Amino acid sequence: MDKEKIITYLLAGLAIIIVFNQFQIISLDKNSNNIASASLNTVNAGTGLTTGGLTTGIQSVSALDILPKGIPDIYGKELGISYDDVNVRDPAKADSTINKLALFDEKITLEGEKLQRYILITNSISCEYCCGAASITFPDGQPACGCAHSYAMRGLAKYLLIEHPEMSDGLILEELGKWKTLFFPDVMNAKASVLKDQDIELNYINIASNKYRGAEKGSSAQGSMVGGC
Repeated sequence: MDKEKIITYLLAGLAIIIVFNQFQIISLDKNSNNIASASLNTVNAGTGLTTGGLTTGIQSVSALDILPKGIPDIYGKELGISYDDVNVRDPAKADSTINKLALFDEKITLEGEKLQRYILITNSISCEYCCGAASITFPDGQPACGCAHSYAMRGLAKYLLIEHPEMSDGLILEELGKWKTLFFPDVMNAKASVLKDQDIELNYINIASNKYRGAEKGSSAQGSMVGGC
């Protein structure tokens, strides 16, 4: 085979390789865009996003009325409870519901990965209107606050980690935030107004977790508490 034919074959092979590589690059770009779009849709659907090691829920709420209503989708029927059970008009039912959730704090013991998830979640929320604790648990997962509200939030976290481990950390934290909002409706509404004025997205993690703890200070935030400390 003469030298010209060899060069011709080499150039043809090189051209094929270049075309193949271009096709691969286009395919990768298309896949990347699809993945990015899917991720955005997942976040917008409220399934969560990762921030600082905690998968956070992003269910938006209205500034006019942040109180959750009705039966919790995942666990409400299982436990026979409704968000509506906790309100200032029926203290007895509110206390009964809080106690029902609180029982799980004493009955359930977590280990391993579930314990680590529990610590991450419960270190991210406090019952600061009852006590000055930094969170409802210490860094080792032991109770840091003895009020009924804290027992209820810890109990719910434990129950969901055992019975619904498929829920993300953020969605569990979001549920704790919903109940905390019911426990302290007036001050939580005041905090929501402050966050709205600061153009901060209104969701139960932003309103009720430690993320913006103290944001309502300086406002006229005060009011009734549902359930006793």
